[in-house]
Amino acid sequence: MSGHSKWANIKHKKAKTDAKKGKVFTKLVREIMVAAKVGGSDPGGNPRLRAAIDNAKAVNLPADNIERAIKKGAGELQGVNYEEGVYEGYGPGGVAIIVNYMTDNKNRTASEVRFAFTRSGGSLGTGGSVAWIFEKKGFFTFDVSSINEDRLMDAAINAGADDVRTNAEDNVFEVYTDPADFHKVKTSFDSAGLKYASSEITMIPKNTVRVEGKQAQQVLHLLEELEDLDDVQSVHANFDMPQEELAGMA
Repeated sequence: MSGHSKWANIKHKKAKTDAKKGKVFTKLVREIMVAAKVGGSDPGGNPRLRAAIDNAKAVNLPADNIERAIKKGAGELQGVNYEEGVYEGYGPGGVAIIVNYMTDNKNRTASEVRFAFTRSGGSLGTGGSVAWIFEKKGFFTFDVSSINEDRLMDAAINAGADDVRTNAEDNVFEVYTDPADFHKVKTSFDSAGLKYASSEITMIPKNTVRVEGKQAQQVLHLLEELEDLDDVQSVHANFDMPQEELAGMA
């Protein structure tokens, strides 16, 4: 399987679990701050900020924390200045990996990311070395057993989604959108009462690399280790592996 739908669902469930322990709040606050800094403090005119706020609300980040993060990003309150950037590299078996980060100390971040790659049998690449393999898209998944396909198709098409696919192996419907249309499509689903299992603007691989057994487990361990780094906001990979390799992580 391509792994993307399953990995998206694993991250979604993991985020909800970690949120109870306060582990993801820092990353959410950073994203809100940077989104407000780059695009302004009005969610109505800043799609990135709007998406960040939606993600924060989904894991019950307190409203006061959200408001402070917006004000800090917009310069209305004093706050840490975060830089964002991307690392590209390869994991075990030649799996392409993109790491998005936000940090107040690039040397620390570079050291931690490089160590994670090296320890798992991967290596960092140069800028652009794997970015061409991915395409930025809005992405939703829906549990096949909990939704009517015709209703989903109607809502997606009417909102301007690019594609709706059935992933029989994962038992999910997948909806793809242009990033600029993500919020419009999301609003359409919400208005129709259609409950998605995961929703995000992400990097979808154009092709995949098959890994199994030990290599598959090394890839999953590397992705988890990178996701757990405080300075890492998101991780994307083009792995393809058997369903059973992922079963223990769901």
